[in-house]
Amino acid sequence: MNIETLRDYCLSLTAVEEYVPFGNDTLAFRVKDKIFLLTTLNLEVLRFNVKCEPEKAEELREQYPSVKPGYHMNKKHWNTVIVDGSVPDTLLHEWIRDSYELIVAALPKKDREALTS
Repeated sequence: MNIETLRDYCLSLTAVEEYVPFGNDTLAFRVKDKIFLLTTLNLEVLRFNVKCEPEKAEELREQYPSVKPGYHMNKKHWNTVIVDGSVPDTLLHEWIRDSYELIVAALPKKDREALTS
């Protein structure tokens, strides 16, 4: 996975927008103004932050050396994933989708329903 395929995958999810919240080097993806993924653009090795259930976040950190507590995020709920080739893209997509779905599940009912209509 590289920044282009990460971007394409995120934008393929329903109602996702991209924006640059903190200046030129951070790219965020959100649904209904709620962020589900952040990445830094100017790094040699791609890495991104995704939201995760707390128990699963710990499990992933234990299982994969390239998964760390979320950098500059709530470390209970966010992981930083270093895309160094040690984790297959299918799993990276799964973790991104899980983050997206956690955010969607926390949206008000009206907003969730708008996504499916």
